[in-house]
Amino acid sequence: MKFSTDIWVAALIRRVDLGGGSAVVVHKGDARAGSVLVKVLNRREDRARLYAEATRADGETVWMRPAASELEPEIDAYISRARRIDPDLWVVELDDPQGRHFLTEPVEED
Repeated sequence: MKFSTDIWVAALIRRVDLGGGSAVVVHKGDARAGSVLVKVLNRREDRARLYAEATRADGETVWMRPAASELEPEIDAYISRARRIDPDLWVVELDDPQGRHFLTEPVEED
């Protein structure tokens, strides 16, 4: 069973808080079925990464990087375009000194 988006986001924020990072919902989408973008900031290294949920052909949920850039302005531009296309999109921003994403599902890094 898949959780509703609002519960999943709340759990992510809790994991980040427990891990010593900080997280905020930048944009709240549909509570039950909205897609999520997770923006991870590592201010020590002055880089950012963006993760989006995807489903493989075998049905497994994974996270991938839809924008290869690690420059925050380029990631923000991607997020703006995605929000124009999908108004139900959630955007969660994590700030972690170690740059951790705190995602529990598989992550495919390029």
